[in-house]
Amino acid sequence: MSESNKSSGKAIVFGLMPLVVLAILVVVILKLGDNKELMPIEVPPIEELVVKKITLKPHEIILEVMNDGADDITIAQVSIEEAFWNFKMDPEDKTLSYLEHGTITIINYHWVEGEAYAIGLISRNGVTWEAEIPIALETPVADAKTFWFYVILGIVIGVIPVALGLLWLPLLPQLSPKYLRFLSALTVGLLIFLGLDTVAEGFELTEELAHSYNGNILLLSVAVMVFAILMMVKNSGKEKIADSEDGLGLKISCMIALGIGLHNLGEGLVVGSAFNQGDVALGSELVLGFTLHNITEGLAIIVPLAACKPKIGKVLGLGLLAGLPTIAGTLIGGFVFSLFWAVVFFGMAAGAIFQVVWIICKGPSLRTSEKGMAIPENVAGLFAGMAIMFLTGLLT
Repeated sequence: MSESNKSSGKAIVFGLMPLVVLAILVVVILKLGDNKELMPIEVPPIEELVVKKITLKPHEIILEVMNDGADDITIAQVSIEEAFWNFKMDPEDKTLSYLEHGTITIINYHWVEGEAYAIGLISRNGVTWEAEIPIALETPVADAKTFWFYVILGIVIGVIPVALGLLWLPLLPQLSPKYLRFLSALTVGLLIFLGLDTVAEGFELTEELAHSYNGNILLLSVAVMVFAILMMVKNSGKEKIADSEDGLGLKISCMIALGIGLHNLGEGLVVGSAFNQGDVALGSELVLGFTLHNITEGLAIIVPLAACKPKIGKVLGLGLLAGLPTIAGTLIGGFVFSLFWAVVFFGMAAGAIFQVVWIICKGPSLRTSEKGMAIPENVAGLFAGMAIMFLTGLLT
């Protein structure tokens, strides 16, 4: 065996040795943790249960739950409005281990449409959890009528508003460089507000997410990873569209549309989930607010195209990239809503949006040769963009 092969073998052994020892240590710790006799004091069971979804069917209430604590949980009793009720559960032994999911079905309960209900879950050790049904409505089923309802919702919230914003494109070539810088800064303001709003909405969802998922860290980690990946793609040779102003403008518009599309996917999830849970008032309010809010997104997409003459097909493609994810969001939120994936999507949107802000600020569209970026039209545009998003956001 050559000297180089011996050195390589030693390097592999020394590289794997700490990992093997660490794995053994983890196994020992887990085994000791399971042995209650070795504990110096008696530790009470740690039981944490998360109600992930409530489905209402005629004469049935179905709860999807997950064990979010370290110890096993056995569900002993279920109550509705402080009255105990018959139920069945999957798994049949009614016991959930760590991160295990289960389904609790309250049978032969004649709930009344429009009423509110408080549900109590009691474990074998006496730990209780509560779940609420604000307004009892039968959960929509995945039929053709409901499918098209959610599709139309997505079109109204995302596709149409973005398309209306794109109609300002013919106006842009007629503006002077000063006003174009103002609009570029306005775009940055819109995107900064949109990015912060995305993070805020994601944090709201993490409050309802199981603690085991570390929702806040998950959201920020996904945002950072997406930011880094998009920067890597931008700097790779394969993705260099062109060094011309036209190519750069199209690339930036594409990235803006992608970031907005991911954000709109999250908005669709929220709206679809509201209607799925029977909160029609909240759902209608969100539809109105998001529709007005999203008109400005079309403007943000077309501003980088001011110096070029893109084909109508490319402009429509950008609009669809930003708007169509809303339809996917309403469908997912309406039929198979998942808090975990909602947080992931909001993190992806935040990372994509802030990456676009970084690119625009590093580019030439906000700069003059004499004063750089510190000019009145940039400051005015930045504040105007954030003010527009704030005022339209008041409707949601």
